[in-house]
Amino acid sequence: MAKRSKRYRTLVTGLTRPPAMPVAEALVAVKETATAGFDESVDVAISLGIDPRQTDQNVRGTVVLPHGTGRSVKVAVIADGADADAARAAGADEVGGEDLIARIDEGWMDFEILCATPSMMRLVGRLGRKLGPRMPNAKAGTVGPDIAQIVTELKAGKIQYRSDNRGGVVRCMIGKTSFEAEQLRANFAALVSALLRAKPAAAKGTYLKKIAVSASMGPSFKVDPSDAAAVAQTA
Repeated sequence: MAKRSKRYRTLVTGLTRPPAMPVAEALVAVKETATAGFDESVDVAISLGIDPRQTDQNVRGTVVLPHGTGRSVKVAVIADGADADAARAAGADEVGGEDLIARIDEGWMDFEILCATPSMMRLVGRLGRKLGPRMPNAKAGTVGPDIAQIVTELKAGKIQYRSDNRGGVVRCMIGKTSFEAEQLRANFAALVSALLRAKPAAAKGTYLKKIAVSASMGPSFKVDPSDAAAVAQTA
């Protein structure tokens, strides 16, 4: 277990954290305990009732957060011709065709999200082993014919979510502690709503098992899954 800072230990001393809280109360608590001296991210961890060993139960997709994440992601795009020009105009940080593929093949990885047009995927395929989860994927919303729209949405606050292959947990950033509580609630609702829509047909039993929210340097607060599901209906 990572050693906690003195600030963190002082913060949690005497802090009462109920077994489960309504979404709104949990998010207020996150803001109130964000004392790191900088604008911390607000993170959500959601344990899903899936079997991550089964490929038909993997949960993966994208969702546009109505208030963005509070940070700009670095987007690289593999495209050529007019598509490359459109990606640049939309705000992509790095754009290229075979030259960019070669750079990545040589080890360049200075990006957070890699996108591509469908016509370039036959060339991108050879990077699969090096890119791993950053491989452009239509299901993840990073491959498509309208590359300008993809880049615009990513820059505006579109995030990717993906269940891990160990416990079926989805971890996402939904904003910053400087956001208003209602903005965080709207972003939370959008994420949970997307996860509910992405529920695999093969998943059985309780789907939203455990949910926790926290600031990046603060304590976590458990959220009542039934309230989270109700809040998701407002998205």
